[in-house]
Amino acid sequence: MSNVKKLARKVIPKSAIKKAEHQYRLTKAKTAYALYGMAPKGTKVIAVTGTNGKTTTCAIINAILKEAGYKTAVYTTAFTEIAGKYEPNHSHMTVTSVWSVQKFFKQAKEAGVQYVILEVTSHALDQYRIYGVPVEVAVITNLTQDHLDYHKTMQNYAAAKAKLLTEYHPKSIILNADDDWFDYFSQKADKSPISVGKKQASCQIKAIQYSPQGTGFSLLEDTVEHSYNMQLVGEFNVYNASMAIAACRALSLSYADIAKGLNALKGVAGRLEPVLAGQPFMVLVDYAHTPDAVKNVLQAARGVASGMVRLVFGATGVGEYARDTTKRGPMGEVAVKYADYVYVTDDETYLEDPAQIRKAVVQGGLAAGGAKKYVEIADRKDAIKQAFIDAKPGDVVILAGIGHQNYRSMAGKKEPWDERQIAKNLLAVTK
Repeated sequence: MSNVKKLARKVIPKSAIKKAEHQYRLTKAKTAYALYGMAPKGTKVIAVTGTNGKTTTCAIINAILKEAGYKTAVYTTAFTEIAGKYEPNHSHMTVTSVWSVQKFFKQAKEAGVQYVILEVTSHALDQYRIYGVPVEVAVITNLTQDHLDYHKTMQNYAAAKAKLLTEYHPKSIILNADDDWFDYFSQKADKSPISVGKKQASCQIKAIQYSPQGTGFSLLEDTVEHSYNMQLVGEFNVYNASMAIAACRALSLSYADIAKGLNALKGVAGRLEPVLAGQPFMVLVDYAHTPDAVKNVLQAARGVASGMVRLVFGATGVGEYARDTTKRGPMGEVAVKYADYVYVTDDETYLEDPAQIRKAVVQGGLAAGGAKKYVEIADRKDAIKQAFIDAKPGDVVILAGIGHQNYRSMAGKKEPWDERQIAKNLLAVTK
């Protein structure tokens, strides 16, 4: 932040600054919408928000729609795709700006797409980055701790997410019946939502079967149970898939097309993505960077491991933009609770002292009684290498936090970093 901005924030009342920022962002959004010819107008959009599972849910919806014969466009944290043209997203952001969104919609319209699947963050909703987007179906996957650096409280965070319902008035709403914030979002909806979950729900999850090759499950809808199989693993992916199925049913897609599309999806970049180099244990790369996400991937690993579950991870540092530093301890606590062994290392340090970041994570693990379950190795390559050396046949090694990214921000500099390729290279020399 510049010195002028810092001085302004000290002198001008916070309420005045907030009002000015609000007006500036809204004006910018309206300008972008006009300059790109109101590109989103007339588009059928499925918007997905929540804390975890957004990218995977978008990818599943996209796979199903394509299997049903529709031309689609997708905008997510990990990738964008327009009419089948796939591009990795290397920005480290989901909805980067109002300009990028309007440009994306213009390109999608020019390509003749019939549906747009849009991953939406709380920041994007709070800052009008999807201004003018007509939402056909809104999906809220869940709400757990994240971004409290920006929102300050969980109530504010939930309110930002709820704007997808209160300001965009979707025709159909899909909510997670098992999420702690289900009642809150239900009350914000102006129509009866479609609920998904193991509890009493419009689409009730039943009969989950796990294997290293994928997952089978069924959904009970209107007294009829439909069976599905997918190549994705883990209970949290059953929820992602079920939310996607409910969204596609809201669009009147057939059960046959849904089943084919779901089973056709091989995986999502950086989301429990396997690294295969002939090793006798499983290696999975995942973007998990919140306590709940770490818990989910460890539970998924437990479902396919015949040996130990090992976790290599760290927490993100503070840079030009604030980060939610309060989740570091809870991440350490979750790690030692659900993994057999933990390798605490650096994630992206930005401008913060990496030792302080690791210390906060370790303290969370120690508080949970995990003193004998972890080791601290600052250099991430060394940590991954040590996990591979320690791994035995049947073990699962999770590399969490970096996911699909192709660089890390370390001490203010961008460092090339493809975790999947690094893992392959290390496996070649350790096994």
